Amino acid sequence: MNENEIFTQQPAVEYTDDNIRHLSDMEHVRTRPGMYIGRLGDGQLPEDGIYVLLKEVVDNSIDEFKMHAGNRIEIDVTDNMRVSVRDYGRGIPQGKLIEAVSVLNTGGKYDSKAFKKSVGLNGVGVKAVNALSAHFEVRSYRDGKVRTAKFERGILQSDVTEDSADENGTYIYFEPDDTLFLNYSFHNDIVETMLRNYTYLNTGLAIMYNGRRILSRNGLKDLLNDTMTNDGIYPIIHLKGEDIEIAFTHTGQYGEEYHSFVNGQHTTQGGTHQSAFKEHIAKTIKEFYGKNMEYTDIRNGLVGAIAVNVEEPMFESQTKIKLGSLTMEPGGGVSINKYVGDFIKNEVDNFLHKHADVAEVMLQKIQESEKERKAISGVTKLARERAKKANLHNRKLRDCRIHFSDVKNERKEESSIFITEGDSASGSITKSRDVNTQAVFSLRGKPLNSFGLTKKVVYENEEFNLLQAALDIEDGLDTLRYNKVIVATDADVDGMHIRLLIITFFLQFFPDLIKKGHVYVLQTPLFRVRNRRTKIKNKQVLAGIAAKSERKKSDFVTRYCYSEDERLKAINELGPDPEITRFKGLGEISPDEFANFIGPDMRLEQVTLHKTDQVQKLLAYYMGKNTPERQNFIIDNLVIEEDKPEEETYEI
Repeated sequence: MNENEIFTQQPAVEYTDDNIRHLSDMEHVRTRPGMYIGRLGDGQLPEDGIYVLLKEVVDNSIDEFKMHAGNRIEIDVTDNMRVSVRDYGRGIPQGKLIEAVSVLNTGGKYDSKAFKKSVGLNGVGVKAVNALSAHFEVRSYRDGKVRTAKFERGILQSDVTEDSADENGTYIYFEPDDTLFLNYSFHNDIVETMLRNYTYLNTGLAIMYNGRRILSRNGLKDLLNDTMTNDGIYPIIHLKGEDIEIAFTHTGQYGEEYHSFVNGQHTTQGGTHQSAFKEHIAKTIKEFYGKNMEYTDIRNGLVGAIAVNVEEPMFESQTKIKLGSLTMEPGGGVSINKYVGDFIKNEVDNFLHKHADVAEVMLQKIQESEKERKAISGVTKLARERAKKANLHNRKLRDCRIHFSDVKNERKEESSIFITEGDSASGSITKSRDVNTQAVFSLRGKPLNSFGLTKKVVYENEEFNLLQAALDIEDGLDTLRYNKVIVATDADVDGMHIRLLIITFFLQFFPDLIKKGHVYVLQTPLFRVRNRRTKIKNKQVLAGIAAKSERKKSDFVTRYCYSEDERLKAINELGPDPEITRFKGLGEISPDEFANFIGPDMRLEQVTLHKTDQVQKLLAYYMGKNTPERQNFIIDNLVIEEDKPEEETYEI
């Protein structure tokens, strides 16, 4: 090919009036669902789209409660697939019912007189639910009448108005479209956590979830009591004011942990209100003691929550997980930072002056953190320099291009890092990964058991130090570089041990990484079952078998199985004598195949924590000293399987 051929301009694609399309509101939502609800997903993760649909419906009911219209909401999830929400507010105005649920940028919340501090302001939420549901029904009960409208995938099917003796309010039923949300299922624990958060922020609101009542009487104090896995070293400090509520205490854990909310919306990625809380809580405590304290020492072990009500809040996306507003009111006025700062300065300072016993315990905790920090300051400095130097030529880290800390990148939430064991496994993942969003960190073997050790080990142990530097979490999660931290180990005893050692490391020193839902375990297949080749048993050559080259590609069916049940099902589906491969380690899976397991539909198991887990006791039992109790447990539960001779197989 010569130079002239290289630069020959290709004929332009024809561009006519027929290329110009206008999409209806419902068509646009269905064509570009990511613009409205983020990711689709199947319901395994809290950020999956089906939970956004539920949240958009419940938000409207919560807004009614905030306007003192109805103090109970009934929510039912049937067969983990179909949802109904009934509130007892004022009911959607019946004359505009159809528009309210099917026409974008239509709603009552543009009028601040009706909804002063609402979550849903842009007239999108429930319309997206309608468009993305196979079946959607809305009923408005008002003054002895009920208007019912039914839709399928956003298209109106029926509209009926009748007499009714039911209480005023709104009923919405929806069934997510399974052609969009493939194999979806609502998970009870995720739904219940979402609903509990609503009650913490709306004391007095009763939510009936599948017949069970969820209620909070103490707001954010209940939230911390229900979610802390380490006991507070002093009673939770709980303070409320106009449009603001905070709660906090110190625990024995490392790092900081925050929960933040705006108008009842859980802002999982924080925002201006959370940043203000962190800044002013440390500043106020420092000024109270009048000592030269470091903010990191003051906040070490701090667990806190803040909720604010903002008029016309501005979020950084439709999913409303990070607040972008700078002021409490539209068009200027007092800044959120100043509003939060003034409240904390007055209320926290007054509380500490009135409760000298709490102030004394808090001071001891801060001094202990300061003492430990100074004790390892020399090691920390050397470790940081080593990590900085290693990051330039770190063969253990294969970085990606997009990071969770890239504020303006639309794909930042896709950013992930695989923590693998050994070079062979990391090599397969590295060759098959998406270099834009997937990084790989390779362990050289079993990491150190960090249980019971101080944070000094994070800096003294080169591998831990490099991992901390790769994640960029030394000073908290604000700079976290990867949204998903995925532990990818072999499905054997050694792999499980490595997995536990990594999780122990995070629980010891960075528990908020797990509590905020960033840590996952990669599920990889145990078996590959396919009918691609015909097996010949016991070295016998069977006559009459067609040559492999003559088989059609359409006949080559492969099933990857993650359990014994899946293996048996695949064998049954693929017919007699399929080829079965047992994967003993990640390194045995070729890069071409690995691409199937770390793509958009990869199977991840999220590592979660609950207060009832008794983390410290579990870690002490399983990861602590080799006690007689643990020895007896192992002996009592030890299962020895005899190795069976494998049948010799050949393939043609």
